[in-house]
Amino acid sequence: MELKSAKDLTVYKKSYELAMRIFEISKKFPSEERYALIGQIRRSSRSVCMNLREAWAKRRYEAHFVSKLTDCDGENSEADSSLDFARDCFYINDQEHKELTASCREVGKMLGSMIGRPDKFLTSDL
Repeated sequence: MELKSAKDLTVYKKSYELAMRIFEISKKFPSEERYALIGQIRRSSRSVCMNLREAWAKRRYEAHFVSKLTDCDGENSEADSSLDFARDCFYINDQEHKELTASCREVGKMLGSMIGRPDKFLTSDL
């Protein structure tokens, strides 16, 4: 399959799905977390997809591409840490935490693979 957009990447699809799951699950967090944990976990999980789109746009330049991918990885790690807080504050249960952090790990591995082998994604096309 030819990749025409970052949206065609499996890692994009998985990170988007994760961000949407986090959005839905964070709706049940207490209202006092609206500007703290809710906002932070939603922003970091969404940033993975957004930075992937930026990375895709910069894939003519390996250093820029890898830089944006490392931003993705950092945001993914931040979302994972926020899930720990959500569990420890009893906003999500252990099973929800296990499933969501497993998704974070999967996305992280995919990003790590892209960072390690960027040449597979680089282009000289405009």
